[in-house]
Amino acid sequence: MTFLYKYKILLYLFVLSLGFLSSFSLPPYNLFYLNFFSYPALLWVLLLNSKNKIISFNLGWTFGFGYFISNLYWLTNSLTFEDTFKTLIPFALILIPLFLGLFYGISTLVFSFLNPKKNILSILILTTSLSLFEYLRSFIFGGFPWNLISFSFVNYLEFIQLLSITGTYAFNSIIILIFLMPTILFFNLKKNIKLSVFFLSIILFSVNHFWGKSNLRQYDLNEKRDLGFTVKIISPKINIKRFFQNEDPIEFISELIYISKPNPSNKTIFILPEGILSSFYFEDLKKYKNIFSNNFSKNHKIILGMNIYENEKIYNSLLILNNELKILDKYYKNKLVPFGEFLPFEKILQNFGFKKITQGYQSFSADDRRDLIKLNNYNFVPLICYEVIYSGKINKSEKNYDFILNISEDGWFGNSIGPHQHYSHLIFRSIEEGKAVIRSANNGISAYISPKGQVIDKILPTDKGFIEFRSFKKSNKTIFSSQGNKIFFYFLFIYISLIFFLKLRENK
Repeated sequence: MTFLYKYKILLYLFVLSLGFLSSFSLPPYNLFYLNFFSYPALLWVLLLNSKNKIISFNLGWTFGFGYFISNLYWLTNSLTFEDTFKTLIPFALILIPLFLGLFYGISTLVFSFLNPKKNILSILILTTSLSLFEYLRSFIFGGFPWNLISFSFVNYLEFIQLLSITGTYAFNSIIILIFLMPTILFFNLKKNIKLSVFFLSIILFSVNHFWGKSNLRQYDLNEKRDLGFTVKIISPKINIKRFFQNEDPIEFISELIYISKPNPSNKTIFILPEGILSSFYFEDLKKYKNIFSNNFSKNHKIILGMNIYENEKIYNSLLILNNELKILDKYYKNKLVPFGEFLPFEKILQNFGFKKITQGYQSFSADDRRDLIKLNNYNFVPLICYEVIYSGKINKSEKNYDFILNISEDGWFGNSIGPHQHYSHLIFRSIEEGKAVIRSANNGISAYISPKGQVIDKILPTDKGFIEFRSFKKSNKTIFSSQGNKIFFYFLFIYISLIFFLKLRENK
């Protein structure tokens, strides 16, 4: 009994370390090759313990916990701004990874129920199970599709051009399959089978690489088009702690204007971040109309994130304003952050002293519309903060558009890896949709990204200033932008069909 107990402890510690190791394959580290060890090791351990369903579940859960506690620790930084929340830091640090790790635990439990053996079939079963529950993670309880293992390839543009066809979730299943393939080296298979799988993998990898390279080269040959106006992406880097110190709003507004450097004669769209004046509502901003009208001209349009109070509800909004602060268009955020922007079970939890993390006690309300915003004859899809992490749910209008517009406030996460992970989603969305991404982030990464995921320009969280451009290259509509996440289910059908076929052969 003592030996078995020690074995289990060591086994769980080993699997925990595998999850921890895999987390370093994600941005900003991008050490993707670590997964060629961690994923095969996880599969091998599961195969050795597959007869015990409880252990199989616990192994997956432990792997997931190690993975998420290492790559999501920064979420607790959002609890450091008010003393009320600081006591919750240890709970959040543990409970969030424990919850997200459940998706891995259920995946490995399903894996064990299919009686896997040490053969190629086991790779397909685990790939299918993991990719399915990673997809379910994207919408259960509001969804949190953060840090899918496929993001470990975000820096390898030639390789990830496949996203334009597959989308993130189908691509994620391919990546899991690739990481698990080295396990065949330890299977009792004929050498020619192993060699065939190896060379087939090399061929497919090479084909994808050269196709992606050709795709990028073809886009580079596209002619630049003049917009007819200038776009300025503003990155002010205003410390979020200042919003809690009741600082004079004029100070913030003056800083924004100074960084923006408006030229009255130039036709310009200024894009400011989310929540840059989070301590008050748009109605309060109107008090400072003269400051805006004296510094901006009729040639200017201003995009910024503001809170709006309307019909006894509060909305986190993206507003398009003229120099007189007249609203030309607006968008209300659809996907709210639990506990950050709204308090689940608010009426109950408020009795225990809980409130949302962002300023103000009342929860934000969510809207369900995402109409295109038309600016100077170009269409923009508006996304606020983490709405950009949801693959296949960008364009609700289904009309053609030109740019993805994202404003964000990443100051809640401090000087951590969080803003870098958030930024990686922009590259995936640009390739999936075949559209350029314009992003303004306070204390995060502001950027202008091409429809192929190329970073044309960016400003790091440590810097402030602006990105300026007045031309762009148009890109064709992608297969994924037309089909959406249906493609994931096509892949799922293929995996399940192969599993069924191989199971039949195995039982003969």
